[in-house]
Amino acid sequence: MSKLLKTTLIICAFVSFGFVSYYPIDGYEQTGIARLYRLHKMQLDSIKNKRIPVGAYKKLADIKLNLKDKKQDSLESILTEDPEFAKKMNRLFPGRGYSATILDMTNPDSLRYAAFREKVGYQPGSVGKIAVLNALFVQLQKLCPDSWEARTALLRNKRVKARYWGTGDHHTIPIYDIDNDKLVKRRVRASDEFSLYEWADHMVSVSNNGAASVVWREAILMAAFKEKYEKLTEDEAELYFKETPRDSLTDFAINLVNEPLRDLGITKDEWRLGKLFTGAAGRYVGRKGGSIGTPVGLMKYLVSLEQGNVVDERSSLEIKRMLYLTDRRIRYAKSSRLDSAAVYFKSGSFYKCDRKKDPNCSSYAGNVFNYMNSVIVVEQPNKTKYIVCLMTNVLNKNSAGAHMYLASKIDKAIQSKD
Repeated sequence: MSKLLKTTLIICAFVSFGFVSYYPIDGYEQTGIARLYRLHKMQLDSIKNKRIPVGAYKKLADIKLNLKDKKQDSLESILTEDPEFAKKMNRLFPGRGYSATILDMTNPDSLRYAAFREKVGYQPGSVGKIAVLNALFVQLQKLCPDSWEARTALLRNKRVKARYWGTGDHHTIPIYDIDNDKLVKRRVRASDEFSLYEWADHMVSVSNNGAASVVWREAILMAAFKEKYEKLTEDEAELYFKETPRDSLTDFAINLVNEPLRDLGITKDEWRLGKLFTGAAGRYVGRKGGSIGTPVGLMKYLVSLEQGNVVDERSSLEIKRMLYLTDRRIRYAKSSRLDSAAVYFKSGSFYKCDRKKDPNCSSYAGNVFNYMNSVIVVEQPNKTKYIVCLMTNVLNKNSAGAHMYLASKIDKAIQSKD
């Protein structure tokens, strides 16, 4: 290893908002993610950015894991309900159509956990992209087990094209030309070429489905080619996909993202992914097992992340950095009570409209199903720290506002001394 290391009467839409950015603003030098250079330049030039709240200006060195001292504690012991806290939290939820888990980490020696219909399964939507990000870091560790620097060098320096894998998503990505100080937002094209870091950032920051398929593809290639991956060519990669039997490739790809979740103690009924995020990627990789998410499964992951148990401590911290929200906040994260807080956030939607039932059925307000999910770590300036995994399926209503109002209620309740 070198140093570099329909349009029909029935409409089904797989969507998530794509207007937020992640990773600390001072992270350009470490990652090479071009859009961070623009944000940092605006900061240095004292250009006011009205999109970014106070809580979005943490630096790389400020982001830390909250449960490192609980690294050896089992998930079962941490996720044991506190009866009084659970009673306080559970009365905030309307009931049917809502599920959640909440962990107050303010005092790590006295954790408080609450669960509300936490084992009910939902379509995870774009929250599932966290599992793809996780798979990427698992494979990086296998490629470079003894060098964190080699892993990040590979993320910075390995550049790959989208090809057909990245096409088909209507959500745009930010493309910043550093030399000409020009920002363009557009859909992914097959000819687009970015570093692994930037593809991962596009997947998380603007929740681009094409980027998610590209990152998943590259994790597959890392696992298949191992030490040969660094210098793998586009033609060699495509030949691999053409020559590998579809059934075998499907099993390999699906296991790649799901087995690391099982290793963390997350069962297949608590969180799994069953297909890639773009239709074009289905040319060689099929579907298997369906996708599902539960608040308890997602909470298990975020607790493991805060413990430093996702791959290893450095990987856990880097994944957390990639979830740090540094732009306009949406849904749950939009609550004004969180403006001064650092938030580590992923949201996703999946809805379906039957136009026969309602010709006016609108986006994010499906009348067949209408999933909206928010997972978040909140760190308030007064040291209040907690995790919320909220999943909803409320028909005929855009639940973004409901998520936002719940965020305010939960934050107030956690900070209340009553």
